[in-house]
Amino acid sequence: MAISSKFSMSQPSARNASPEVRDETFHSRCRHWLISAAAWAIHAYTASGLIAGFLSLQAIFVSNARLAFVWMLVAVLIDATDGILARAVQVKRVLPWIDGAKLDDIVDYFTYVIVPVVFLHGFDLLPATGTLVFVAAPLFASAFGFCQAEAKTQDFFFTGFPSYWNILAFYLYAGGTPVWFNASLICVLAVFVFIPIRYIYPTRTVQLRLLTNILGIGWVVVLLVLLAQFPHPRPWLTVASLYYPLYYTLFSFYLHVTSPQPSSLT
Repeated sequence: MAISSKFSMSQPSARNASPEVRDETFHSRCRHWLISAAAWAIHAYTASGLIAGFLSLQAIFVSNARLAFVWMLVAVLIDATDGILARAVQVKRVLPWIDGAKLDDIVDYFTYVIVPVVFLHGFDLLPATGTLVFVAAPLFASAFGFCQAEAKTQDFFFTGFPSYWNILAFYLYAGGTPVWFNASLICVLAVFVFIPIRYIYPTRTVQLRLLTNILGIGWVVVLLVLLAQFPHPRPWLTVASLYYPLYYTLFSFYLHVTSPQPSSLT
């Protein structure tokens, strides 16, 4: 009993601690709560891409192509910025029991695959014969693409076509291309999901990252102008806006050939 009493007397409680110690403890707890709240807010921000996807579907169901693409673009911008915020707050360390990468994949599959495929079907951009095949091709290919063990590399490349079906849907609609061309291109890109060519990750691939992002910002501005012109965007501006997809593709192929082969991102 005496030993226990002596020990308890030697360990001051928070109530008996000096004002400086109590202040430090209070500030430490406040900082922990703020960081945790920020981490949860960033996960919520990532998940909000699902709301953008839902609103895009809602616009598709009422045949509002412009609004559908506006919400698809919002989802892309969320996806492009949430990772930067997550790394700034170190959400993996703050909330280790939440798998942010899995959440991101769920949102991306919905917004980059399901929503644009519904758009392609809803706006009759696919052949009347064999429609289900052309719907299934991107859905199946991207499902397996997202599940690949080496879907991303350690030096921040995507392995295989990174399921940019939303971008494809935009250009097929804006360009007014024939349905047979649309179906053929969809099948080709579905195969490219499984071909291990490395495609740049715009916000993380180190090589020419600043140039890539500057060109990307300019491309978004052009897309907004095109969306303002819907449902009849200027053909010349639509063609001119292809500068970024072409840059992205050619630069990815160049780096794939010239850069060392990476291992998977863990």
